[in-house]
Amino acid sequence: MNTMPITETALTGERADLFQALTNSRHFIRFTVQSLSDAQAAQRTTDSELSLGGLIKHVTGVEKQWQEFIVKGRAAMAWDGVDFSQMPPEAIEAFQDELRMLPGERLDELLENYAQVAARTDALLADVDLDTVHELPVAPWFVDTHWSVRRMLLHIIAETTQHSGHADIIRESLDGQKTMG
Repeated sequence: MNTMPITETALTGERADLFQALTNSRHFIRFTVQSLSDAQAAQRTTDSELSLGGLIKHVTGVEKQWQEFIVKGRAAMAWDGVDFSQMPPEAIEAFQDELRMLPGERLDELLENYAQVAARTDALLADVDLDTVHELPVAPWFVDTHWSVRRMLLHIIAETTQHSGHADIIRESLDGQKTMG
């Protein structure tokens, strides 16, 4: 299994803590897919659309989107201001495809893509001003109007950690394997 990249910049203090929390979250979600075939990674074990491969795709996409937001601000969010209740079926299907491992997709390629996205986030973490603030896009799930880069990194950590828990449930339902315990 590929290991996640480690930044070459020596991080200290808050940056080191953020880096370690993100590294740990990534480790646990990657741990849940170890030793799985592509077919197993694509299998749904609950009523939701989620599969283990789909979760890897999702955390990759979310992390990539937020790293773009760190660099470009609100302009990086293509869905800014979209009326989600009026989305056409093909747009909903495309969104759901991020949560599924599609035919022809391979787990090792999904993990490699995740590692590449993670490496870019790690590089950003080494140099970005954590106090930089960007206006958030318009979306029904945001209460706040602005986030600092620090808050965005915390969101990536929270998102990855939350989905690690989902992955653990799916894996346990798949073959009894548990991430911890």
